[in-house]
Amino acid sequence: MAKKDKKVLRGRAGRMQGGRGSGRAAKGLVRLWGRHAVEAALLNPRRQHRKLWATREGVDSLDGELPADFPLEYAEVADLARLVAKDAPHQGLVLECEPLSDLHLADVLDGDPSRPIVVLDQVTDPHNVGALLRSAAAFNAAAIVTQDRHAPPEGGVIGKSASGALELVPWVRVVNLSRALEDIAEAGYWRIGLAGEAEATLAEALPTSPVALVLGAEGEGMRHNVSQHCDALARLPISEAMESLNVSNAGAIALYAIATRSMGE
Repeated sequence: MAKKDKKVLRGRAGRMQGGRGSGRAAKGLVRLWGRHAVEAALLNPRRQHRKLWATREGVDSLDGELPADFPLEYAEVADLARLVAKDAPHQGLVLECEPLSDLHLADVLDGDPSRPIVVLDQVTDPHNVGALLRSAAAFNAAAIVTQDRHAPPEGGVIGKSASGALELVPWVRVVNLSRALEDIAEAGYWRIGLAGEAEATLAEALPTSPVALVLGAEGEGMRHNVSQHCDALARLPISEAMESLNVSNAGAIALYAIATRSMGE
């Protein structure tokens, strides 16, 4: 990004796409908002950027410089609110860009086996998926894997919740999650599904081999066929005063346990 000789492509607020609080990008594009999400996308060489709407304070907050010919339109805070989900904290920055290219599971399985893989079974809340991406980045996970039909689309809510991790953690979408788990096992990973009813704790179930952590949706948990494709089921040793944890919190704790297990070997 080059702050020097920065040029501005101006336009009228009335031409901004999407109604107030829509958060919808043009067809085939992705709209991101918030400083961390936008900044990470701007720094990601795999992203193709189409346009940045921003306040002057928002541009000044970026840790980097925009090229002189970058498609930037200055706007007021109220105008930016029309471009994002209702009441979303855009922090003066809204970026429209191309979605990230599709990734293949085989590419992840050919990588570093010491890094865990996170498999999400019908976790559909974009806030939870974004938070899990953030934890995956923090604990050096190799990727998250979801079923393409039962996961939220790439977009602003996930990007804001992920706080930049959407650009860092590979996201693999597959047609059949059970088949993907079979491929993961063939690559040498031990598949551990988190389940509150499991007898063993996660610490007891963790092997010394590569790990794939499988998380189910809140409430329903893992589907039966998915749990059948796990090598072990494990629970977090939480107090009986609480029935369960939010899936993103449980995922963060499990990833920490996997990371510290590796460090202790």
